Amino acid sequence: MSESLRDRYLNQIDRIAQMTLKGEIRSKEQVYQMLVEQVESGTGEIFERCLGDRLTETQHQVDTQTDELKQARASRTLRALSTIQGEWVRWQEKNQATAALDTAVRQIIHGLGTEEHLSLFLSVTDPNQPKPLSLAQWQQLAKKLQQDAGDLSPDWAPMVHELAQGITRSLEDWGRLENHLVSWIYDQSRGQLGFEGVPGDRGPWATWAKQVKSPVPQALFQTLAMGGSAVEWVERQNLSLGDFVEVVGVLRCLQQGLVNWFDKLVYDSKVGSKLSISTFLAFSILWSQLANGFAQTTPNSNLMVNACFQITLQILRTFAQCSYFPLYGGIFASFSGEYLRDALDYLDEPLRQAEGTQEKARVLTLLGSSTRALGQIERAIAFHQEALDIARTAEDSICEVANLNHLSRTCVVQKNYSEAINYAQRAVILSRQKGDRLGEANAIANLGYSEVLQAQALEQADPDLYEMAVDRLQQGLDLADKVGDRQSQALCLSSLGIAYLVLEKAEGAIAYFEKGIQAAQFTGDLYLQGLNLTYLGEAYYRLEDYSKTIQTASLGMYLLEQIASTSWRQAAGLLTILRGQVGTEEFQRLLGEVRSAIIPVIGVDGYDALPDLLEQYQGES
Repeated sequence: MSESLRDRYLNQIDRIAQMTLKGEIRSKEQVYQMLVEQVESGTGEIFERCLGDRLTETQHQVDTQTDELKQARASRTLRALSTIQGEWVRWQEKNQATAALDTAVRQIIHGLGTEEHLSLFLSVTDPNQPKPLSLAQWQQLAKKLQQDAGDLSPDWAPMVHELAQGITRSLEDWGRLENHLVSWIYDQSRGQLGFEGVPGDRGPWATWAKQVKSPVPQALFQTLAMGGSAVEWVERQNLSLGDFVEVVGVLRCLQQGLVNWFDKLVYDSKVGSKLSISTFLAFSILWSQLANGFAQTTPNSNLMVNACFQITLQILRTFAQCSYFPLYGGIFASFSGEYLRDALDYLDEPLRQAEGTQEKARVLTLLGSSTRALGQIERAIAFHQEALDIARTAEDSICEVANLNHLSRTCVVQKNYSEAINYAQRAVILSRQKGDRLGEANAIANLGYSEVLQAQALEQADPDLYEMAVDRLQQGLDLADKVGDRQSQALCLSSLGIAYLVLEKAEGAIAYFEKGIQAAQFTGDLYLQGLNLTYLGEAYYRLEDYSKTIQTASLGMYLLEQIASTSWRQAAGLLTILRGQVGTEEFQRLLGEVRSAIIPVIGVDGYDALPDLLEQYQGES
């Protein structure tokens, strides 16, 4: 069979070359159409070998022929064969997409009747594939599924029809939403830009709910717009396979569309990166919430739960490959309030089911730094240790250095300063070996920070010891300035401020904390903002500037509590001590004096919540 096909293709190639020499081929398009008509699907490799043989033979004739007429004819034949080769490359490019779709359809249909059919569909449409399907190919996939369903038994045909209809509806939904993808941004004239908003009238969900006509995604958007959870939405639905596929398609289009738009904010790339991070996290959390909803409400729900986790992992893997993936920043760079509180649990669950990959190590790094800020120290260490092991196996030295740095910082929280110094020293050595300047800046800062606190804990008054540690911190800051990383700058400035507080140099500490707050605001890291404000309050307290103490510590307390960080209690403790010293009446008077400075940052509601937080702290103490 293959021999006769080879002979046929050799004859076709010779025929096209002869027609070219006779002037019967008028354009390259004519050659291309002949290839379309004559090369059978699935036999491209045989045709390519035949064409390669003819090119080699003819080139040899050109190189060795001594007869000028024969050499001239061989040269013209070689040009004709080169034209065929060019059009063959074009044929391959166009037919690769068709072949990929044919393969996708075969895989999906092959999975019918098993627990794998939905997983196979999600695998072949995974945006992390080397050549992911475009929207046009999604439409073609739906058509091919509809066509092939006609050849299936009555048991399986309806399922394939549902898949196709779900894809088609999702593309129709996207057609209505595309022009309103980012219009909600321009409607948000106040407050933090993000996915939370005031229930019912802000954020993207309300805007999208008004535009989409299909009832299933519309109900989801309305639920989210009103502050409800995806779990509540699942409880009210009776989703078919087609409905689920529709939701997959429309959410994927929205997520990818937003990230593409934010990534192109060239006039402010830092803002664009921050919003892209927010988008990746918002959609991955949403899919994890959907998994939780199916697990609670749907009988025999493993199929849907696993599908939701599979999509979550696909999103996180795409995110982990981005240059702006926050190895040194927490989820706090993008979220605040109630929306954040369960995020880590939602993201943790699908990761447990994933095999060790480089992307998994990076996501675990993010979860570890975030859980540390929440005060979940043992959990943070577990995340970072697992990430460290995976990063080493994957030879991802940047991620390895990041986790050594995070482990150093976590040991400081545990007041295990010798181990913190050990991790920081290892991070310094590895970062320098690998040329990781960002990791080196963090490592030097962590080393100096740990040395200062260790000296304080051991009550060592040796000025040279402190001076050497502060020197390290300054080196870290200088390096962070050179690499232009504001997250590292914020960390180094915070560490220097704390070091100066330890050294009883409150005025010097204030300068560093104020700069640290500016750097943290630039990156959108609410945790570092809150922490710097809290320590700034302590510096003002030591200088007996009680108005400034109340202003800064109150802001730190509120911001940290809003992101569910246990560190809010540090600020609350300081304010409680001060209130005990000056008396409740004087404390309230001073709080009223700084009201105009507090409200622009956290609003009237935030200001009114401050006394309640202090009462809550006293009740828990």
